[in-house]
This record gives sequence, structure tokens and C-alpha cells, in this order.
Amino acid sequence: MSLLAPIAAHRPALRVYAGPTARAHLAEFGLRPQDIRVVAAAAGGPKGLVLGPIDRFLFGQWLREAPQTLHLVGASIGAWRMATAALRDPVPAFERLQHEYIHQHYAAEPGRTMPSPGLVSRTFARTLEAFFGGEIESLLVHPRRRLHVVASRGRHILAREGLLRTPLGYLGAFAANALRRRWLGAWLERAVFSSPGEALPVDLDDLRHHRTALTPGNFRPALLASCSIPFVLEAVAGIPGAPPGAYWDGGITDYHLHWNYASMNGQGLGAPGPGKAPSLVLYPHFQQALVPGWLDKALTHRHRATPFLDNVVVLAPDPQWIGALPNGKLPDRSDFRRYARDLPGRVKAWGRAVAESERLADDLAAAIARGPAVAVLPL
Repeated sequence: MSLLAPIAAHRPALRVYAGPTARAHLAEFGLRPQDIRVVAAAAGGPKGLVLGPIDRFLFGQWLREAPQTLHLVGASIGAWRMATAALRDPVPAFERLQHEYIHQHYAAEPGRTMPSPGLVSRTFARTLEAFFGGEIESLLVHPRRRLHVVASRGRHILAREGLLRTPLGYLGAFAANALRRRWLGAWLERAVFSSPGEALPVDLDDLRHHRTALTPGNFRPALLASCSIPFVLEAVAGIPGAPPGAYWDGGITDYHLHWNYASMNGQGLGAPGPGKAPSLVLYPHFQQALVPGWLDKALTHRHRATPFLDNVVVLAPDPQWIGALPNGKLPDRSDFRRYARDLPGRVKAWGRAVAESERLADDLAAAIARGPAVAVLPL
């Protein structure tokens, strides 16, 4: 436990950030469920664990009776979270997700220090199959919640996975993306699998993309693809109804889903029509910044807020609260190596972080209760 813990205990664990349009709206009305049109969920692996209590509060209570269609958009663990939010009884499902993720373990094959991608993919596929069981059909036709699963489809040399072509393809994608984000589309394109009903009301033309209907026949492979980290899991091919190609983790193209959400309110400016409240995006996140793609992690100039986010409300932990967690950080993928031979140690550390994150949900409830007096920081 960090020495910051006594200080962190006396200050809110959660911060609320918002773009200009959202900030003005919150100053007048506060956070209201009827104003939320999209809920977004980032890739980021174990970091998303601390958002579990917020997810349970939002989908089990605050947004439960919202009359409007809610678009649930997610990549990687974010896709798993948003698919869980579309279940008939999401609260116990979120608790199960938390338990399954914390206790996941992949024993390496003999002669290997780390498990092979094939082993991880097969094991994780079984986890998803057991988790969603016979509820896929019902979650896809939820009366008010539309699910949008984001994956990354390889093109040209990345259209098929291979011992040489995959690393060469990602090297090309890295170079192209470093020069200009749109050029990433020559190597990888955004793939969005959407459940039936109202179309996703967001302009996606900032990056090459395609949309595919999410059906009972492709739900599992699409969700597996969204979670398939290159070189850690195998790519998913032959997804029913989707263009051919190799599909990987949605975080590659859309790490934190930095999309043109302002387009929901007309002309991409975030301004609502006369007499209309703006449609807001609620974004429970593990940090303030929305990094566009995984290949942008080192390109800090792309981490700044843009006009795309004018109507976005981000809920993120206070960095000082994070510093008081085990190891002074959020759970992350480095813990798989840190605790490679100590599964109980990792389970304990992650469990402690999740237990502490109950404060995030408490602080969110308090922020909502403040109405227009809620403290909001610029995004």
C-alpha cells in the first residue's frame, strides 16, 4: 500500500471530465440518465477491472429505466463489458466477469515460459462461450440497448496471420500510423459489429471502416476477435457475415475509442438543434486521456482532447487514488509477468484494487446527486 493512502482516503477517488458542450450542459442540469445516448468502453485489459463497480451502478440502477436507446460501444475488455451490460440481469453478470478476469490463468505448455497464442485463444473462447451461454439471442434484441463490438481487420499482408507476415505487417502499420493516423487504414481497418435496431449515430469516416450486423452466428467470434491481442492470441478468421480477413483486438485501431461523437449533434460541432439538449456520451474510463489507437500510445501529441469529444463526459479515477493501489498502479498486463509464478499474489493484488474501486461508484452517485453543482474538469 502506498504512503499516499491516508491522503487519498480524504479526497474523492473519482474525477468527472467533460468537453465544452457537455460541460455547459452539466452546469445547467447535472448528470441525467435521459441525456446519455452512447456509453463507451475502452480496451486496456486488466485496467478495466476497476470500472466494475461503476458498471454495476450504471446498468443496474442509474440507466436501468432510461427511456431512450443506449448505444453500447466497446473494444477488447470494453466489448466484453458492454455485452454484459446488454444482458437481462447485468449486475450479477458484471460480478462474474470480474471474478473470471481476476482468476484467469494460462499454464504454459512444456518447454515454454509463456503460453502459446493458440492455447490462450482456445481457453478464452471457452470462457466467453460459458459466460454468455444461452443469452446471446436475448442480449442482441434488448429493447433499449444496442451493442457495438469493435475489432481490427487486417488488410493486404495482414489479411492472413503468419509467422513472418504478421510482424512485418504490424511494422508497416506502425510506420504508416506514425506519419498519419488515417494511413493506418491501409494496413488495418476498423470493424464494427452492431446488434439489430437503431443504427450507431456516430460518424466513423475518420478511419477506414466497415460495419457488420451482429448476429447469434457471429457474436462469439466477433467478441473473441475484439479481445485478440496480436502475438498473445491468434487472429480470428472466417467471421460469418463479415468481409474476409484476419481480425484482431479492437484496441489496435481504437484503443480508447476517440471517435467523432460530436457528429451525433449535427455538423460534427457538438451543438444541438434549437431547443434541444445535446446527446451526451458517458465514458467510464481508467484515465483522463482518450488515446486514439494502440499504436498511438507513444505519440503523446495525439492524446489531447479534440472537437470530436465536445459532448463526452469521462469518469476517471483520481491519479492520487491510483497511487494508493497495490504496486502503486492500476492492474495491467505487466502483472501477468510480475506474478508469473504467483497466481494467488496476482489474484490478491487485483482483488484489492477492485475492492478499493467501490469508492468510484460511491463518488459517482454523490456527483449525480449534486446536480448542476457537480464538479467538472475540462477534458
